[in-house]
Amino acid sequence: MATPLVLHPDRALPADPATRDVARRLYAETRALPLVCMHGHVEAEVLAEDAPFPDPARLLVVPDHYVTRMLVSQGVPLEALGVPRRDGGPVETDPRAIWRLLCEHWHLFRGTPSRYWLEHELSEVFGVRLQPSADTAEDIYDQLAAALSEPDFQPRALLDRFDIELISTTDPATSDLRHHARLRMEGLGDRVIPTFRPDAVVQPGHDGWRRHVAELGRVTDCDTTHYSGFLDALRERRRAFVEAGALATDHGHLSTDTTPLDNAEAARIYAAALTGTVTAEEASAFAGHMLFVMAGMSCEDGLVMQLHPGVLRDHHEDTFTAFGPDRGFDIPVAAEFTRGLRPLLQAYGHHPGFRLILFTVDETVYSRELAPLAGAYPSVRLGAPWWFLDSPDGMRRFRELATETAGFYNTSGFVDDTRAFASIPARHDLARRIDAGYLARLVTEHRLSEDEAAETAVDLAYHLPRLAYRRRDG
Repeated sequence: MATPLVLHPDRALPADPATRDVARRLYAETRALPLVCMHGHVEAEVLAEDAPFPDPARLLVVPDHYVTRMLVSQGVPLEALGVPRRDGGPVETDPRAIWRLLCEHWHLFRGTPSRYWLEHELSEVFGVRLQPSADTAEDIYDQLAAALSEPDFQPRALLDRFDIELISTTDPATSDLRHHARLRMEGLGDRVIPTFRPDAVVQPGHDGWRRHVAELGRVTDCDTTHYSGFLDALRERRRAFVEAGALATDHGHLSTDTTPLDNAEAARIYAAALTGTVTAEEASAFAGHMLFVMAGMSCEDGLVMQLHPGVLRDHHEDTFTAFGPDRGFDIPVAAEFTRGLRPLLQAYGHHPGFRLILFTVDETVYSRELAPLAGAYPSVRLGAPWWFLDSPDGMRRFRELATETAGFYNTSGFVDDTRAFASIPARHDLARRIDAGYLARLVTEHRLSEDEAAETAVDLAYHLPRLAYRRRDG
């Protein structure tokens, strides 16, 4: 017998009745606020082309590595989930078969944030009233497919329906930004903006680094065969991103090292990287140096700098070789911020044109390093819990560990960090519920008035992301 899909109105709110009553009122202050989505991975092409989503599987399963990694962990191969292979080899192409696999394994998602997001998407976005299972897979698929054929479910219509006021894509340094140009011509340039992601060209250890550097030279008409031309090309690309509406850069490094090199040493390592003779130690030193350089450029052009270190990318080499990056095999490692960031913050920590937002997937550093840094340097803001930590208990721990040292107003507000477009409102909804619960506890413990808590809840959901990502005036 099919089980109904019913979302409880108090889901993720505190269990204690007195605290829950306050949390309900606080959540009511934020639930209908517009969404500010400043760290996402929805492709600009999706919104520029505004084509109907092809099918439920390619909307809700294939691009969502939170979903696919759980299934892979239970022995479901990526090929069976329709994830394309780099070599063009055979993968499942029947979207019904892919959807059926998700429904047959629905129990795997119990207790996970993916379960919360998927239930919200199915119920609130598509009006599904049955829990996924082997028995209900076909009926749910038919309902989803019928919805996706309607104009109200095309990307730009959902942008309006979700009340997304601002959404940022994440774009490589070599992007031609043509999709953003089209969006700007069609009146969406202030609503859909790019983010400058230079990892592929500033880390010589990155897969295909020499090819990406050559492409950087081609798109900028700068001579990237030497270090000074490389820096010129980066400045030119940043200028193009600013003109396209960008507000931020994004840097995913393994380490937080920001030790600067002198120009001669940086040029020597760069030349060695171009000839393929660079050592791993030199490549790492150059990447750290480039974080320092990027901070200096942010002081010049006002782009907010986002840094999320401490992830060993593509942990399983065979999966990376077959399917490429971002397939669920990026695994966190211990992160260190205090010493690594010191050179950068010594130089720019008090610069009026600099803003640095720090993210982590190592929650052991919240109270030990990140909250004290954000609570001291005027340039630093503490990014929201994300990736493996954008879960109910992960977000609660973040508030408990960071707030007493950094306060609420040295944080950036919530970012959804998703490739799954339809999950965006679900992620913001969960964050707003968790913040309402945390603030409600402060009210019931007589540490905040309810008026202050309501104002703070609105700030966390809306005003702080706007402020954190505002272009800096250097």
